[in-house]
Amino acid sequence: MIRKAKIKDVKEVSRLIEEFANKGEMLPRPLTDLYDNIRDFYVYEEDGVVLGTCALHICWEDIGEIRSLTVKEDVVGKGIGKQLVDICIEEARSLALPKVFALTYKPGFFEKLGFKAIDKGILPHKIWVECVRCVKFPTCDEIAVIKEL
Repeated sequence: MIRKAKIKDVKEVSRLIEEFANKGEMLPRPLTDLYDNIRDFYVYEEDGVVLGTCALHICWEDIGEIRSLTVKEDVVGKGIGKQLVDICIEEARSLALPKVFALTYKPGFFEKLGFKAIDKGILPHKIWVECVRCVKFPTCDEIAVIKEL
């Protein structure tokens, strides 16, 4: 079942993100950031256990970001990630956002969902506010992908 994340989910969402961040597959997110942005998040839950998470963050009037997509390794390949991205895209459409993007180390996953790789430089400057705080700035090695809605 996919549902909007609740405050009680923040620590589990943090653990999922941290697991991938520790392997260098995702950027870390401090707890304060997760609490500040909990309304952006969805969780995939089965039998009371959070197996995955994803967020839609509104960046500007015409673009949103799919971020913090994680799925527990023992259930990867079961379509959970696709479902989480799909619900974020559904929400973006309901808000009349014309496009969504993601910064990822797995562009192939997003390309299967209709995203296209782009040069990060064409993204709005507003998104770089968070990037400046990143340990990889300015040598970011994530790949930007975008989907027109």
